[in-house]
Amino acid sequence: MKHAATVYLVDDEPGMLKALGRLLGAEGFRVKPFASAKTFLAETELHGCVVLDVSMPEMDGMEVLRLLRAKGCDVPVIFLTGHGDIPMSVRAMKSGAVDFLTKPVQNVDLIRAVKAALDLLEKSDQKLEEVERLQIMYAQLTAREKEVLAHVISGKPNKQIAFTLGTTEQTVKIHRMRVMHKMKAESIVDLVHIAQSLGVSAAE
Repeated sequence: MKHAATVYLVDDEPGMLKALGRLLGAEGFRVKPFASAKTFLAETELHGCVVLDVSMPEMDGMEVLRLLRAKGCDVPVIFLTGHGDIPMSVRAMKSGAVDFLTKPVQNVDLIRAVKAALDLLEKSDQKLEEVERLQIMYAQLTAREKEVLAHVISGKPNKQIAFTLGTTEQTVKIHRMRVMHKMKAESIVDLVHIAQSLGVSAAE
């Protein structure tokens, strides 16, 4: 069961942490505050977005983001800084941050950024769920059906596929029909898109 999205607040200033927590909590967001980068990085199974202070004593926000990405965590990150400049914001965005806000941040700007980050997360979750659904269907194909699929998405006619696989054209037609049915593809174009989502390569 998927946990509800959380807004993780990481800031070494207690007053800022409390103020941001109250603001976002009042807007209905589920909030979890952290007073240091170290305690935040010890958190497991992150699901939500991170509002991250750039300038912290033990580890800056850029390093926190780097460590998150290094362990395969693609949670959306919003940077906050009291000393923002254009070069720093450019580096932050290139590193994968979804927004860069300067303290004192306007309430409306932070709320907008958090909503945008959580929207990105939802779209990412939906895409992942769709790929998982397709993987289950693909796993139900027989070895021969997977071969036929690879040839079909390459644009080859049934006759050529049959010759390549050493079988009859009628057999290829049957396998092709079964592949379309099992993968719930309404057209060859649809099947090609499905194969791309799964990382299935076309046969040469």
